[in-house]
Amino acid sequence: MNTTQIPIQLTPGAIEEINRLKGLQTDSSKPYLRVGVKGGGCAGFSYILEFDSKQEGDEVYDIEGISVVMNIAHGLYLEGVAIDFEKGLNNRGFTYSNPNATKTCGCGTSFG
Repeated sequence: MNTTQIPIQLTPGAIEEINRLKGLQTDSSKPYLRVGVKGGGCAGFSYILEFDSKQEGDEVYDIEGISVVMNIAHGLYLEGVAIDFEKGLNNRGFTYSNPNATKTCGCGTSFG
């Protein structure tokens, strides 16, 4: 486990929802929560948030008992990102607050 500075933050709401989803997870070959980015989306990049296995080039972090993997190269885009989970009637799901984003889109899952 990496004990250096964790590049992302999970809010209590995100931790609660991730733990709930982790309890439903049946694929034991994917024990980690992967946080990352991929090209695409209406603003240039989209966020990755899924259960996965550890890959070459990943760093492993422990956030409140959740084992998180992130490709080292994604740290440039994710440094300082806060991931939250909203339970509202109009907005339900994971949201991202990215201080590095120069543009975002209305869906909240794409940034540039």
